[in-house]
Amino acid sequence: MKLLIALIAAAASPLSAQITFSNDVAPIIFNHCSGCHRPGEAAPFSLLNYSDVAKHGKLIAAVTAARIMPPWKAEPASYDYKDSRRLSDAELNTLQTWIKQGMPQGDPAKTPALPKFTDGWQLGTPDLVVKMDKSFTVPAEGADIYRYLRISLNLPEDKWVRAIELRPSSRQVVHHVLYFADSTEAAQKLEAEEEASQSPTAGMKISRDMVPLGGVAVGAQPHLLPGGLALKLPKGTDLMFQYHFHPTGKEETEQSTVGLYFAKEAPAHTLSSIQLPVAYGLFSALNIAPGQKDFTVRDSFVLPVDVQAVSIGAHAHYIGKTMKMTATFPDGAVKTLLDIKDWDFAWQDRYYFENPILLPKGTKLDSEVSWDNSADNPKNPSRPPIQVVWGEQTKDEMGAVTLAVYPAAESDLVTLQTTYRQHVRELARARILQDPSLMVKVRQLTGN
Repeated sequence: MKLLIALIAAAASPLSAQITFSNDVAPIIFNHCSGCHRPGEAAPFSLLNYSDVAKHGKLIAAVTAARIMPPWKAEPASYDYKDSRRLSDAELNTLQTWIKQGMPQGDPAKTPALPKFTDGWQLGTPDLVVKMDKSFTVPAEGADIYRYLRISLNLPEDKWVRAIELRPSSRQVVHHVLYFADSTEAAQKLEAEEEASQSPTAGMKISRDMVPLGGVAVGAQPHLLPGGLALKLPKGTDLMFQYHFHPTGKEETEQSTVGLYFAKEAPAHTLSSIQLPVAYGLFSALNIAPGQKDFTVRDSFVLPVDVQAVSIGAHAHYIGKTMKMTATFPDGAVKTLLDIKDWDFAWQDRYYFENPILLPKGTKLDSEVSWDNSADNPKNPSRPPIQVVWGEQTKDEMGAVTLAVYPAAESDLVTLQTTYRQHVRELARARILQDPSLMVKVRQLTGN
């Protein structure tokens, strides 16, 4: 009987294991790849039909097996993320098996229709579309450039922003952009000062009067803030965009167009950020020797109030290796909020939780960031490796995980923000006592 069952299974196996583009592969490619791999988007070639995919089949097999593509660096965590691009193990196996079987097409009539992609603005029609007042020329070569570029708004009243969608005119030189609101007079003064400056890091200063509005980095998807959340954009302010430009070997001119999405009313809750290590590791004695494979910094913060966690993201430069944040609840349960095992400077996303996560008072947040400064790291820009310290240039390093939260009770906002600021001050004071030269860096970054 066992022999008979084995023979039946063997006879049926070739048919049941047959994988075709139409039945099995097209749904994976269309849902995870075609959104970027189509005309007018960032990807270098299209993946919209069998011919496109078969032409690049071996490349697809290699980059998906290595999880280079689709660009989604976060491992599965304790809570689901929205809009995940990560392929499941079953999907990866399907692609690999299809390639090995010679990439059969199957019945073309059974190929599913392409999804309805959003052309142009990814979040729909903005409430307000504006353009940079002036363009900026990025030279072909040289150091990375940090520069503020201004957009006049002329808002007659306060607005509440749910999202800002940036459309660069020269996408390839824009590494990341931070958004701020600043008074029109102050913004114009800062713009004039930077135009007069020849320093590539002139745009690193952040004034206390600037109102943070978020930002975007390479690989990030635009998102509307969930649950009625929004950030205040006061009347009488201009938008200031802090650009980090990375020369690519060809002179480019950047003049972005920006779409703003407004909430209909003021939100009931105020978003705050908890970044660990604080100040992207400025006070973490970040000093990585050549050849050091696992330089690690850690930071912790105990929540003084109940909060709802909305999203999480990370940042480092080329030799960043791993990024992790966990939450240890008062009852001892440990939950993973973010786990990136193979950091990639080229793909920096913000991960929105499928639903806000309640983190009760007393929850301990632990963050860990590591770097690999060895010659074995293919992403290391220095050959041979050099000593790496904290700094703004991409051959320098920094690193942190940032959690966006709001207090469960709005009345607890001051307690949350005050306690976190105290944590930052304590770390800064201790580190500056060890290395007084850090005070110069702090003054440069804050403009004070």
